[in-house]
Amino acid sequence: MPNALAIDGGEPAVTEPIPDWPVWDERERTALEDVLASRQWGVGGERTEAFAGEFASRHGAECGVTVTSGTTALRVALDAAGVGPGDEVIVPPYTFVATASAVLEVGAVPVFADIEPESLCLDPAAVADRLTDRTAAVNPVHLGGRPADLHGLQRVCADTDVVIVEDCAQAHGTWLDGEAVGTIGDVGCFSFQTSKNLAAGEGGLLLTDDEELYTRAWSRMNVGRVPAGDWYEHPVLGSNFRMTEFQAAILEVQLERMDEQLEHRTAAAAHLDAALADVPGITSVPDHPHTTQRGYHLYIIQYDPDELAGIDKRTFLDAVRAEGIPLSGGYRPLYREELFTEIETRAPAVTELATHVPDYNSVVCPVTEHAATVTAWMPQSVLLGEDALLDQIVEGFAKVSAHAEALAADE
Repeated sequence: MPNALAIDGGEPAVTEPIPDWPVWDERERTALEDVLASRQWGVGGERTEAFAGEFASRHGAECGVTVTSGTTALRVALDAAGVGPGDEVIVPPYTFVATASAVLEVGAVPVFADIEPESLCLDPAAVADRLTDRTAAVNPVHLGGRPADLHGLQRVCADTDVVIVEDCAQAHGTWLDGEAVGTIGDVGCFSFQTSKNLAAGEGGLLLTDDEELYTRAWSRMNVGRVPAGDWYEHPVLGSNFRMTEFQAAILEVQLERMDEQLEHRTAAAAHLDAALADVPGITSVPDHPHTTQRGYHLYIIQYDPDELAGIDKRTFLDAVRAEGIPLSGGYRPLYREELFTEIETRAPAVTELATHVPDYNSVVCPVTEHAATVTAWMPQSVLLGEDALLDQIVEGFAKVSAHAEALAADE
C-alpha cells in the first residue's frame, strides 16, 4: 500500500532523520572544561556578565541581566518595573503558562486579552478593551518567533504609565522594522531552556535601555546587591536568580552558531511555505508585514476542517504523526487551567490583596478558542533539516489531506 496512510498500515512519508537538538561539538566541551578548571563556577566568574553584554550588544540594547530561566526573567522584569499587588497585567491566553504565572508570582493579576487570528499574538484592539486604571503592564508574546504587533501595542499604551514587557522566549533572532524584539518595549525577556533556539539547558536574560530598570533587575537577581556596592551590602529585597558560568560558557559558543542556524531555518520555512501552499486544508502563519527577520522557534500550521472532510484535531494529529512528522497540538486557552478557574485556592495571596480579580470561568476569547482547535506546530529542529526531509514532510501532510474523507469515515 505505497499511497496508504501510515496510520492505516502504509509506509510513513518521513524516513529522513529529524536533526538532533541541541547541537554541540568540541567547542562546548572545551568551554565547559575551561570553567571546570577555573573553579569559578558561579560567583566570582566573568562569563555571565560577558555574555549579558555580548547578547545586549548583538540586539542593540544598552543593558542585559542574566537569570536562571525565561520564567524568572519575566518575574524579575515585572518586579523591576514596579508591578506588584493590586496591579493588573494584560497577557495573551494562547501562550505557555509562564507568561501569566510570572504575573501571579509578583502578586499581580493576569487579565487575558484575545489574539489576532493570523499572527496568534496579542491583539492591540483587544488590549485597548482591557485597559483600566489598574493596568500596570502588557506582556506580548512573540509566538514561535513571529513578532507581535509591538507598534500597535505602543500606540494603545501611549499616554499611560503601562510598561511593555516582551516575552521573547521563542523569538531569538526576530527583528521588526529593523529593531530586535526585546528592545522595542520597555524590557525583553529571553529563555535558554533546552528546546530554545539558543540553548543551555536552562537560563534566561533581560534586555533594557532603562538604566534604573537594569539596576533594579540586577539587584533582584543578585540577592539585593547593587552593581557598584560592597559584597555584603543589600539595600533592596532580592533573591538568588544567578546564572552559572557553565551555562554562560555554553551560550557563548551557541551564539556563534546562531546566524548560520537562523539562515537555515528561514530558508527551510520558505521551502515549506511554498510547498504546503498546494496542500488543501493546510496553511502556515504569515509574517508580520514589517518583519525584518523571523526567528522560527516553531513552524506553525493551521488545518481547515472544512477542507479536510470535517476531521477533528485529534484525528488530524494522529494521522500526521503516524507519517513521521513531529507535530504538537499547541496550547489550550490558559484561562481554562485550574490555576485560574480556581484562583482563590491556587493563588490566595494574590486574590486577597487584589481589588479586582476576573472570573476566569466566564472568560472567553473567541480567536484563542478557534486557534486551540486548529493550530499545531513542529519544533525548530525540523527546520535544520535538508530539502529531502522537508519534501517528505510535505508529502506526509499531502497524504493526510488526500485521505481526509477516509479518516472522517473512521471517526
